[in-house]
Amino acid sequence: MIQPLAYVNPGAIIADNVVIEPFVTIHKDVEIGEGTWIGSNVTIMEGARIGKNCRIFPGAVISAIPQDLKFDGEVTTVEIGDNTTIRECVTINRGTNARAKTIVGDNCLLMAYSHIAHDCILGNNVIIGNASQIAGEVEIDDFAILSGLVAVHQFVKIGAHVMISGGSLVRKDVPPYTKAAREPLSYEGVNSIGLRRRGFSPEKISEIQEIYRTLYVRGLNNARAITKIEAEMPATRERDDIISFIRASDRGVMKGYISR
Repeated sequence: MIQPLAYVNPGAIIADNVVIEPFVTIHKDVEIGEGTWIGSNVTIMEGARIGKNCRIFPGAVISAIPQDLKFDGEVTTVEIGDNTTIRECVTINRGTNARAKTIVGDNCLLMAYSHIAHDCILGNNVIIGNASQIAGEVEIDDFAILSGLVAVHQFVKIGAHVMISGGSLVRKDVPPYTKAAREPLSYEGVNSIGLRRRGFSPEKISEIQEIYRTLYVRGLNNARAITKIEAEMPATRERDDIISFIRASDRGVMKGYISR
């Protein structure tokens, strides 16, 4: 259902049962999947690929050109998965030559006034809190939660099942399964509540906690801590995810909290 006060470019591909409310503007080279609802005053620009059963609330702007002075008009996209909710006044910019696309996965929630910059990659089940600002080429893995007013520096990587406290400034990579808070951003423990809610067993949570005790509590640098973990702890998916994340970090990972 397309309201007569909405503008939909003839070049857009819209599934039959998409609801488009009044004063929506949809440009050419846009694709919107079945069951998606587009609220009033939403603007969807060239290069948007929106999945099934999404909800996009008033004032959102999807697939505007990047806020990157190097952008030279190249053909790029924003790709949004199924069942994702985009609240009021969210902005998601399309990619540049760096990656050619900005990706938001399935079942995500982007709360009001949040910004997702060019070439970001958000996994599935990610929650971005109100007014959080995600700079270019950031990667956020599945089930990560960023509270309100979080600012993430460009090129940062945030691991799966992470919880970041409101108002945080994220300048370093945040390893999976952790909680992060304080200034500068520091390790605040394992996200045990989130892990329990997602079906992790008490034994698995204890394993993850022991890994991070070695990394953050026992006074070892990362190289020595990883060597100790590999020598003394059995190989599991979670152990290897943590080790791989830290070894692959270009910016370095957040530090443990040091009381002053």
